[in-house]
Amino acid sequence: MLFIAGNKLYRFGFKLDDQRIIEEWLARVKGWRETVVYERVTHENGKVEINDKALKGEKLKALATVGGPQNQSFLATIQATMDASDFGKELIEVLAWLNSSLKLIAPNTSYDCLGHSLNSDSSFLEFASEFLKSSSTGVDHLKVHKSEITEDELRGLLPKSIVSKVLNDMRDENGTALVQLDEGNELLIERTDENHFYRITIQAAHEHQTGSIVNLDLTDESDGTRRLLNLIPALHHLRTSGGVFFIDEIDRSMHPILVWKFLDFFLKSCDGGQRQIIVTTHESNLLDLELLRRDEIWFAEKDANAVTHLYPLTDFKVRNDLEIRKHYLHGRFGAIPFLGNLDRLAHDKDMSE
Repeated sequence: MLFIAGNKLYRFGFKLDDQRIIEEWLARVKGWRETVVYERVTHENGKVEINDKALKGEKLKALATVGGPQNQSFLATIQATMDASDFGKELIEVLAWLNSSLKLIAPNTSYDCLGHSLNSDSSFLEFASEFLKSSSTGVDHLKVHKSEITEDELRGLLPKSIVSKVLNDMRDENGTALVQLDEGNELLIERTDENHFYRITIQAAHEHQTGSIVNLDLTDESDGTRRLLNLIPALHHLRTSGGVFFIDEIDRSMHPILVWKFLDFFLKSCDGGQRQIIVTTHESNLLDLELLRRDEIWFAEKDANAVTHLYPLTDFKVRNDLEIRKHYLHGRFGAIPFLGNLDRLAHDKDMSE
């Protein structure tokens, strides 16, 4: 993985098996040259071989040799066990990028703190409402309700252990905590001189032909509408700042045309700067050279040993006017399932009856 942190280009990667991380490396890249920041190899006998010439500080070098949990990266280990002053500016910048600029949107999870973001940022609320309306979801605009509740009501909404942890974590300092109840419902806890508890609810307003407005809780909306709403923060964030959003199964519950337009919007409105969207998908309609460059299309193919290999479209000689989707479905680029004899299976079922 290549990324920019503190105006420097880095390459980070690791290899792992079912139990542990076998290799891990971080290097600075300048032109065609790379300078290793650290490189760790853990052998089968548990012995660690390390190149740590660029690491500064005895504590950091000692931890690089000893390591942490075998299934945890070295970067995660130093973040969990050391003070920032012990591992220096360079690794602080690298960890800051990994923590704040690299975001994952999984297929079945909601975007963190969506209600709070909509409630506190009017430009985001306006953007999300307009995007949903323009995407033929039937939603005219979004409404966010923030209402104060009592501590007893809070305790009735959350398990006792969670309430105790949240309140204890906030006891010694001012701050806020957010807890998600379900999609479209969040709890906000603010501590100043005393605690305040709020419930935040997202509703989608639908306009009927009569001109009347019907408000529906987000949980009453279709899977496709909810999925799109959880992807919209990526577009809004990348229009105003940098970062990388990794969207797993972007086509889940969404119409192929809408997925195409979503990526088209990103490419047109977020052009330039340090911003990127990486998606995984089974939607072959995205294999379109009018939408994506050849180096932006990668295939994933599993071999006979269940090892997945990634390779780009640029590995193949294709014309600019080639219909990529058609040739992909015909197997020219690989990365398609080879199904067994399903006709025979259907015939066997008919014979058994």
